[in-house]
Amino acid sequence: MIVERRVELRFAQESREAETHTNLSAVRQDGRCLWVAGDETATIERLTATLDGDERVTAYEGQATVALADLVPLPAGPGEEADIEGLARANGWLWAVGSHSLKRKKVKAGQSDAKARKRLGTVVREDNRFILVRLPLVTGDDGLPSVVREDGGRTAAVLGLDKDSLTDLLQDDPHLAPFLPIPSKDNGIDIEGVAAHGDRLYIGFRGPVLRGWAVLVEIRPGEHPRDPQRLRALPVGDGGELYRTHFLDLRGLGIRDLCPHGDDLLVLTGPSMDLDGPVRVVRWRNAAKADAAEIVTADELEVVGDLPYGDGDDHAEGIAVLDEGPGTRVLVVYDSPSPERLTADGGVLADVVTLPE
Repeated sequence: MIVERRVELRFAQESREAETHTNLSAVRQDGRCLWVAGDETATIERLTATLDGDERVTAYEGQATVALADLVPLPAGPGEEADIEGLARANGWLWAVGSHSLKRKKVKAGQSDAKARKRLGTVVREDNRFILVRLPLVTGDDGLPSVVREDGGRTAAVLGLDKDSLTDLLQDDPHLAPFLPIPSKDNGIDIEGVAAHGDRLYIGFRGPVLRGWAVLVEIRPGEHPRDPQRLRALPVGDGGELYRTHFLDLRGLGIRDLCPHGDDLLVLTGPSMDLDGPVRVVRWRNAAKADAAEIVTADELEVVGDLPYGDGDDHAEGIAVLDEGPGTRVLVVYDSPSPERLTADGGVLADVVTLPE
């Protein structure tokens, strides 16, 4: 794939100090705006496009920050990060999903062997990571989208407050249950993408990867009958199952993000472990028409193209289809951006990539 140009994402001082601009993990276009999220906060950011004379985006700026705790209850309160790894938009809703992952503590430079061993043996659960949030989208007087707590009969709501998270649904799953106690970067559970189509959500897992097969879980969330601020999983099939697992042969790679494109799913793929590359975009054609759990072979997936990656940096983490001119263009945002992606005024450069027809 060809990187057509780069676009600067400009953030306010507070977000730069929180390093949100260097920890981007999710992106979704919404008209003139982008919704983005970093994995070190419990917020979502809205950026607005600046256009050139040809109506092409040259930058996104004018950041507006949304604190999730202002709209929904969080299991660990507002002070703990939510590790948002995916954003989706459909039918007047914005969705955000946490990684649902455990983390093993990192060894720090200069530590003694004893302290390093102790940290490697410590696994931490942070409850705010185990959420799926649905937020009502409205259009303001300025013509820009925003999210609110309530809009008529629509209410901001969350799944994951009371032992009802996505991972709780998987407690008896024959493929995924064994990985629930394993930290994310050890090939444990690690959600890194979400796409919405109709009343369904498709949840992409960076890990585990099962003998080369990546995992995608399909769910149908709906409002809880006893509490409008909570969600519950509704049946996705005639058999009453609350989720479906689809397995994609990504040749050993995991899912880094998902983006709908009509009835297709664009899948951003990359290593499941703490490694660099390869990174590519794969198309699952007619994914939204699947009416049963699917085993999708490599021959049934279209490799759209490869993306650049660095040595310890430039990790592609989010993709969004841009509504821009003829052809199909995708915006790619990066976690741990290389120094040349960082601009003098505190922004970060994202790639605009043209997809082959």
